[in-house]
Amino acid sequence: MFENGIPYFYLGSALVLLVILSQAIYIIQEWKRAVVFRLGRLISTKGPGLIIIIPIIDRIQKVSLRTVVYDVPEQEVVTKDNVTCSINAVLYYRVVDPEKATINVEKFHEATIQLAQTTMRSIAGEAELDELLSERENINQKLQQVIDEATDPWGVKVSAVELKDIVIPSSMKRAIARQAEAERERRAVVIQAKGERQAAREIAKATSILNTEEGAMNLRTLRTLSEVANNEGSSVVFPLPMELLRFFDRFKQENSEKEISSQEE
Repeated sequence: MFENGIPYFYLGSALVLLVILSQAIYIIQEWKRAVVFRLGRLISTKGPGLIIIIPIIDRIQKVSLRTVVYDVPEQEVVTKDNVTCSINAVLYYRVVDPEKATINVEKFHEATIQLAQTTMRSIAGEAELDELLSERENINQKLQQVIDEATDPWGVKVSAVELKDIVIPSSMKRAIARQAEAERERRAVVIQAKGERQAAREIAKATSILNTEEGAMNLRTLRTLSEVANNEGSSVVFPLPMELLRFFDRFKQENSEKEISSQEE
């Protein structure tokens, strides 16, 4: 039988069958999808799990659906107020349409990264330095929106873009520090002025009460004397009672009226 070559035929057939099966059967992981092309034409997207294709005729392209976290390289930009700085960011994206990511763009990962870099330079160039430092959330949202709209035809969804570091020149750091110090001094002056204004209002109210209420000034005088007496080495001065001053005023006014009436007679 060996001379007739029958066992070699079976052995060769088995090897050929194994090769065909290896080219026809694939196991696709849960986070991947297989884009199937038949004679160069897209027919379907398969997976996850076990899939079977026609060897030689069919070809597959595996695409991962997991979120990719990429550290965008540092980019040197010139802001709207002509300040040169360097920024970098973290990009979060994932493929939502494997067919578009395979057909509409070549190397979607590299294309997304290049788009993110150019968009960062463009958006940062339209903002002033203060906006980059204090309004990062708005800049992040604008970056995410612009990049996501551009990658939508590629089947790529950009979920977030976060500015990581903003490096500015040393001279600009000193200028920002002086500006912050001046702002703190301005706030301190404003707060002090507001406090003095409130204090003046309360003093005016207290003065009005002391002038209108009977005996209020005497009560305040006695309290002041008590406070002064508690201090060691203080000289106590007894003021003239206000009622006595009012009495003299009334007496003087009555005498003036009498003199006027006598002169008229």
